[in-house]
Amino acid sequence: MNSLSYLNHLPHFPDPQQALDEPNGLLAIGGDLSPQRLVEAYYQGIFPWFNDDDPILWWSPEPRAIFKPKVQPLNKSMKKYLRKTQWRYTINHAFADVIKACSEPRLTQQGTWISSDIQEAYIQLHRLGKAHSIEVWDGNELIGGLYGIAVGSVFCGESMFHRQTNASKAAFAMLNQHISRYGFKLIDAQIMNPHLENLGAQACPREDFLLSLRQLRNSVIDNNAWIAQEVCFEF
Repeated sequence: MNSLSYLNHLPHFPDPQQALDEPNGLLAIGGDLSPQRLVEAYYQGIFPWFNDDDPILWWSPEPRAIFKPKVQPLNKSMKKYLRKTQWRYTINHAFADVIKACSEPRLTQQGTWISSDIQEAYIQLHRLGKAHSIEVWDGNELIGGLYGIAVGSVFCGESMFHRQTNASKAAFAMLNQHISRYGFKLIDAQIMNPHLENLGAQACPREDFLLSLRQLRNSVIDNNAWIAQEVCFEF
């Protein structure tokens, strides 16, 4: 029988397969957002997700939303749209700005789960070379982007934003192209929703996702993948 664990009394996470069915995927409560705890979580297919006034909640949902990286992830209409722009794309140029932008409430929601504590925790991971960002620029204006965690040849996407139409889709397409070149095999998008489904996400049984993660999490990736750089789209 699955049960909820309290990390204040445990040194490590429980088996992700022990997550609750309702609410779907809730595995544990408590602990902290230290780099060590976060790295351990992502290494096991677990991630934090909670409101600012909640305790820290850790999740491993069933099923998992995933993507297989593609060198050419864009449809014809999106390619045509982006060819008309003068947008620039960078990697790890403005991580703190990206996560702050992702924390801003959308029109369809109130508040945000990306609290100041979450922001600082992931900025620490970025400084340690574990968390990375993709940025989209219109001139010198940051108009879109995303951030996530690299675990071997798995990229665990956390959040994205846009300030101009299609800028977050462009960031996601740039992520696909970039990590495909460096041998990444999987993008973890965590919880399925209509937006992810529209981007092409697949629902993967948790057991299958965890098996893939165990096979890929110790892959060695070229360090050049995440040096701060400007990158070009290949249409």
